[in-house]
Amino acid sequence: MRFFLFLSFCLAALSFSFGQEDFLAKQYFNDGDYEKAVVFYEKLVQKNPRRTDYSEGLVACYQQLERYSDAETFLLQKLEDTYAFPTFFIELGYNYTLQDQAEKATGYYQKAIQKIEENPNFGYSIGYRFQKYALLDQAILAYNKAMTLKPELNYDFQLARIYGEQGDIEKMYQSYLNLIYEGRTSRSNVLRNIDDFISDDPVNANNILLRKVLLKNAQKNPDILWNELLSWLFIQQKQYNSAFGQEKAIYKRTEQASLDRMENLGQVTLENKDLESATTIFKYIVEESTNPLDKLNAELHLIDIELEEVDKKTLQTVDKKFQELVAEYGNESRTLQLQIAYANFLTFKLENPTQAIAILKESLRLPLGRMAKAYVKLALGDILVFDQKFNQALIYFTQVQKSLKNDILAQDARFKVAQTSFYKGDFDWALTQLKVLRGSTSQLIANDAMQLSLLISDNSLEDSTQTALKKYARADLLAYQNQKEKAIAALEDILQNHKGEKIEDEALLRQGQLLESQKKYEDAEFNYKKIVEFYTHDILADDAYFALGELYRTILDEPEKAKAHYEKIIYNYQDSYYFPMARKYFRRLRGDAIN
Repeated sequence: MRFFLFLSFCLAALSFSFGQEDFLAKQYFNDGDYEKAVVFYEKLVQKNPRRTDYSEGLVACYQQLERYSDAETFLLQKLEDTYAFPTFFIELGYNYTLQDQAEKATGYYQKAIQKIEENPNFGYSIGYRFQKYALLDQAILAYNKAMTLKPELNYDFQLARIYGEQGDIEKMYQSYLNLIYEGRTSRSNVLRNIDDFISDDPVNANNILLRKVLLKNAQKNPDILWNELLSWLFIQQKQYNSAFGQEKAIYKRTEQASLDRMENLGQVTLENKDLESATTIFKYIVEESTNPLDKLNAELHLIDIELEEVDKKTLQTVDKKFQELVAEYGNESRTLQLQIAYANFLTFKLENPTQAIAILKESLRLPLGRMAKAYVKLALGDILVFDQKFNQALIYFTQVQKSLKNDILAQDARFKVAQTSFYKGDFDWALTQLKVLRGSTSQLIANDAMQLSLLISDNSLEDSTQTALKKYARADLLAYQNQKEKAIAALEDILQNHKGEKIEDEALLRQGQLLESQKKYEDAEFNYKKIVEFYTHDILADDAYFALGELYRTILDEPEKAKAHYEKIIYNYQDSYYFPMARKYFRRLRGDAIN
């Protein structure tokens, strides 16, 4: 028993000593202290001659210390071993490369590649080692040789990366497309990589090349995949009508055809304000759909498009269309989207919340699931807020919050509770709700919660009477009620009578947003510029910079100015909610080919 305990102690001590040597070798190497690192690696190699990582660590130390002859002697000795790993040929070749002995280096690189003939499975480790030393041509040879000898191997992902580094974009595209076609990896993963090389400009050289490669694949091997990828490319280029052509081809060639892809394209097109193309898409869905609910959704989208340009006659026409849809589809559990859309139209366009409230209260009497009921209650609460029936709205929002505790809808409901409390002037209760939401799983809700929370807390500290804050809440409610001119005037009152107070930048930003929605772009630009000039260190500076960037990029067509404002966010506001979008637009405006 004593002998066993003694043996166990010795083994533990030995293991500890060995682990410490491993740690110290790596630590000294990472710190650049190669003289000390080499001592430990020599010991580790002596004790564990089969561990390739220790051998490679020792060789790297020799090379850093320019002890090339020691590295050469060691590697030649390793290669005498029958079971020598083929990457040692590359290590020896690279050792000669470091000494400008290209001919010797090439000979050993070729020997490494020849080893693939003995065992194609060596392809990955040999190709990867060549990549490590930026020997990209040799890496390509290694990967391709392994794939030729053993077709079930696939290194297209590695090859795509190498071709990208070499600037051979066509071969890179083809390698990525091979991966999708053969089902070797997820489509989204590949498209993320391809997206780094294209832009939203159809005449960009890389975009033209991708289209050419896709068409070549379609001719060579007809498959619906190429239509889907062409559609994706056209969407990136905002050529929605061309994408629609591909989607029609997909729909006609698909058995048991679904219009889901067409519906998604229509929504993207509508969000990007290509109203003509969106109208064409949704009309096609209405004509082709055999599913009543798909047809109804398309008809509701067509109404949304019609409401983009509103006049009294349009409102009367749309109201008639809604009545016809209600008569056709009825007031049923499966048509909630129609009931909610009509109620919102009655409230926010016709300013008739009474009829809207009656419609949604009737909807709540239908047999509904928990989620469906929550959607109706949120919509009803929004309309009650419009009608300034704040307490009734709070009841519905709170019910949703309690019934769906851990759902994103519950967080949305909590934010609506805070917002409604803000409108009615109950700032303390609004703050209580907002503090919880600052940790929301939704970045958008968390960001909105933080901004409203700071608005309340900053302006409560400065002004105990909260006069300016109450005015701002009133202006924000007017904006919510679609009374934009009155809201702009109420914010102007704050700007004139509360100059120098904390709330001034908030009023400038909100007024700028409303002016922009009224197409008063120069006035909006003035407000945003004032924020970045006088409040550059405050919480809303990044909002103003991004608003200016978007205004110059999407409306005023001044890309250089847009780029300058996105750049401000990239360098000065890395924690901003807008940082990822600012970086993306900046790089595209700069003309970057890749990330």
